[in-house]
Amino acid sequence: MPHRLHRRLLAALVVGYAFLYVPIASVVVYSFNESKLATVWAGFSLRWWGEFFRNEAMMEAATLSLAIAAASASGATILGTMAGFALARRARFPARTVFAGLVAGPMLLPEVVTGIATLLLFVALERLVGWPERGAATIAIAHVTLSMAFVAVVVQARLADFDRSLEEAALDLGARPAVVFRTITLPLIAPSVAAGWLLAFTLSLDDLIVAQFVAGPQSQTLPMLVYSSVRLGVSPQVNVLATIILVAAASILLVARAFLKAGEPAGDRIARRDCSDAGTIAH
Repeated sequence: MPHRLHRRLLAALVVGYAFLYVPIASVVVYSFNESKLATVWAGFSLRWWGEFFRNEAMMEAATLSLAIAAASASGATILGTMAGFALARRARFPARTVFAGLVAGPMLLPEVVTGIATLLLFVALERLVGWPERGAATIAIAHVTLSMAFVAVVVQARLADFDRSLEEAALDLGARPAVVFRTITLPLIAPSVAAGWLLAFTLSLDDLIVAQFVAGPQSQTLPMLVYSSVRLGVSPQVNVLATIILVAAASILLVARAFLKAGEPAGDRIARRDCSDAGTIAH
């Protein structure tokens, strides 16, 4: 009886995952399709891959999306790391609960709400001080707001398992807090910071809803271009783009996982080595 139940559960699991992943696999397969129709197979061809890379509008949108993602991920990593540090290291400070709620807010709010609120802020600022004009800069700022919470969670989780005796040993040897942070703390949390940057980069690259609210008429990201083109019919080039994004996202996730997995023992070794270095520098 237990074996029969296990087989049924396994079959349900296989059907569930097949329902999720077969459409994704079909997108990859149909990106090599000869037919103009995105869902009718007419033989293997690289025709649409060539058409995709000759599509200037698609390339411009991809370049803009990558630039915005890199800028917003860097800003979100700086702010998210500072927020994660404050939450992990300062157990008690005035309005800590309010601050924690504000940090986690973008993760809990629907993106529509975030988009409307950010748009109203930009409109009010433009009326008051004449800045910012809606475009790539406003998309990047909005994406920083959206993704810094995820970076803060990753960094805070790493700091929760942090061996603080290494920092305390360096401080006892006379190292200044700035030296301890640069030579011990930062190497230990570097894998988490890198993973947070990759996560923020992926979120920005994938975002459509918030960008729709804060983008200007001359700035169109890749998701916005694809969304507007899909409403007129699915082009085979969309399958090519989906395949590229799928491979890129999987690669980023693998790299982020490798950072998190390999970072802890390496970080401990670096920290123990730098603990003595910090004491030497201090003296």
